[in-house]
Amino acid sequence: MTDHMPDDLSAAGRDLRAYTDELRPKHPVIRNVAGEWVLLRHADVLAAALDHERFSNEVSRYLQVPNGLDGEEHTRFRSVIERHLRHDALEPFVPVFERVAAQLVAELPRGTVLDAVSDIGAVFAVRAQCEWLGWPAELEPRLLEWLEENHAATRSGDQARTADVAEQFDEIIRSVILPRRAADGNAPDDVTTRLCREVVDGRLLTEMELVSILRNWTGGDLGSIALCVGVLVAHVAQQPGLAEQLRTASDNEVEAVIDEVLRLPAPFVSNRGITTCPVRIGGQDIPTGARVKLNWTSANRDEAVFDNNRFDPEKNAAANLVYGAGKHVCPGRLLATWELRIALQTLLASVQTIELAPDQKPEREVAPVGGYHRVPVVFI
Repeated sequence: MTDHMPDDLSAAGRDLRAYTDELRPKHPVIRNVAGEWVLLRHADVLAAALDHERFSNEVSRYLQVPNGLDGEEHTRFRSVIERHLRHDALEPFVPVFERVAAQLVAELPRGTVLDAVSDIGAVFAVRAQCEWLGWPAELEPRLLEWLEENHAATRSGDQARTADVAEQFDEIIRSVILPRRAADGNAPDDVTTRLCREVVDGRLLTEMELVSILRNWTGGDLGSIALCVGVLVAHVAQQPGLAEQLRTASDNEVEAVIDEVLRLPAPFVSNRGITTCPVRIGGQDIPTGARVKLNWTSANRDEAVFDNNRFDPEKNAAANLVYGAGKHVCPGRLLATWELRIALQTLLASVQTIELAPDQKPEREVAPVGGYHRVPVVFI
């Protein structure tokens, strides 16, 4: 490998962790086949995430509320969204998530090969999110089917197929919000209805804005939670002593371990931005209007920051970028953290042993998806 910046690289079909681990020591910035400038080192990714003047988030041709907005517009929409994701707003749902997790785990067969991603993670994510948002349980099969189709479309790299799957999900969202808007005062009192009544700039949120917010909350989170559950179960299965440690740990200690486990396989891959002026970063001069990719997967595995990736939840917590950084940090971090902790604690309390299926290994996802595609496990 040469020392100059490599051009026109593609991660497609590769294990993104291994590929960026190979590139990062010599090449803090690369250009990919899409012409994007990809930041690989922790310091550069963090600097770009915190620099809201030179790096804009208004990069998509589709409306993305709030992560695709900048400045005061982002602040106004973010304040609306955070009302539904604060500690006090989410706390009443803790027993609901616990019930969902307990029912799911009770249904799981023992001594049979299960996929931790699709059989556990995806089902828990769909049921928990439907309970939180007030969506009908009858949507579960449709949402699970959409999850599978969305992952396949993303892996394919076919933009037309991905756009078609995205539109399918928008139709699911409209099937939920349109009756609520039409029902006026007779709509059910749930999170989705309350969101439909939110006001920005003296007006109700538009249908397009509601679809964008709920797409972010569900379309993104369902797949992410499913992948995260797969990562957690795979790690526990391969570290037998950890299960016993987590069974007696406090909620805060479990959450710290979860964040550190997720840092290493990094199911959250990247965010995009666009430069508003010429920028020099990572030793490279990037022009105005250039598309930049903040590679969280690579940044979270930067050996210079994480002591050669030694597993250390306490020491690595401050630098962990699993949920991003800056004012665009994931607003659903608390929701995701609680759901994942509850799912893991319930599983460990109900299952004596979690083992990888004999003669089967976890199958890693390939770019542009992170985490595992399949985690075959057996519960005893």
